[in-house]
Amino acid sequence: MKLLVVAATKSEIQPTLNHFSCTGDRLLETEKFDILITGVGMVATAFVLGRHLDANKYNTVVNVGIAGSFDRSIALGELVNVVTDTFAELGAEDHDQFISLPQLGFGEHTFHTTPTDIPNLKQVKAITVNKVHGNAASIANTVKLYQPEIESMEGAAVFYACQQTNVAVLQVRSISNYVEPRNRENWKIGLAVDNLNSWLINYLTNL
Repeated sequence: MKLLVVAATKSEIQPTLNHFSCTGDRLLETEKFDILITGVGMVATAFVLGRHLDANKYNTVVNVGIAGSFDRSIALGELVNVVTDTFAELGAEDHDQFISLPQLGFGEHTFHTTPTDIPNLKQVKAITVNKVHGNAASIANTVKLYQPEIESMEGAAVFYACQQTNVAVLQVRSISNYVEPRNRENWKIGLAVDNLNSWLINYLTNL
């Protein structure tokens, strides 16, 4: 069995695709690993990955991409190893209070990586959202609720799909911006993509 790399978009891993001469649309296949492009967001990710894992067998899934950081001690462009990821918006509002999915009695909303130490990468706690944060009040509320270090739009969906199909899973993210009122001038997407792909190329080369 092979390893499966999962990314939301080709642009996040284009240098890796170029390095290994991978071509194709959604599924890119090599001898040692496959790469699956799911599309952006938790719905697309859960559907595409779940359907793929139902039909194909892998030893491990590695989810990669860029992300925003709530933690200013994490440098822009730094890579992190996500060990816990939560669907932050699943629940209900009760006036000014938020009631999480577990509190409602409808199951879990937090999922975990398969325990693996990735050398030199900080282990972090993440949330997965439909709408990335760009409002000071909502950022403060989210930090109070979950104390997250980073956020993405897909991570928890990958963890969930892998849990349901009993596949080992890792998540590595490269920090492109801090979570703050939206300010594109502060973003370092190019740096984050370069650093992510340097790591990913080395990781896949040494399989």
